[in-house]
Amino acid sequence: MHSVWTPRVTVAAVIEQQQKFLLVEELEAGRKVLNQPAGHLEEGESLLQAVVRETLEETGRDLQPVAITGLYRWAWAEKNLTFLRLAVCGQVSEPLPGRTIDDDIIGWRWVGVEELRADPTQLRSPLVLTCIEDYLKGQRYPLDLLIDL
Repeated sequence: MHSVWTPRVTVAAVIEQQQKFLLVEELEAGRKVLNQPAGHLEEGESLLQAVVRETLEETGRDLQPVAITGLYRWAWAEKNLTFLRLAVCGQVSEPLPGRTIDDDIIGWRWVGVEELRADPTQLRSPLVLTCIEDYLKGQRYPLDLLIDL
């Protein structure tokens, strides 16, 4: 039987306020790492719905998407996985009262890019800093590039 190779489609929110980025702390293979609010596209939802949902689930905040900052392919050789990640920048609300975050999220915090550059081993993947660097370079593409049929 032949298996079909399929990349894992993920979304991520690049959220900046006062030169700091909203990141979540989570466990990956028993190690605490930083990531954007991010996750997998679920059946039946659009890419924008997915990034709004993931941000709410992981930070307890509403996301208002503004632009696409990039589309990335990352081959994680160690695990023989390939990810296709859509990064969207936007604005978030304050944490919503009474809203809990996903159990697999330790918490969230605002982090400056210099701290991330100083120790990239704290990042879940190289995609985290790459998305932030592209955002800082001013990469912005219109949301209407995303078409759902």
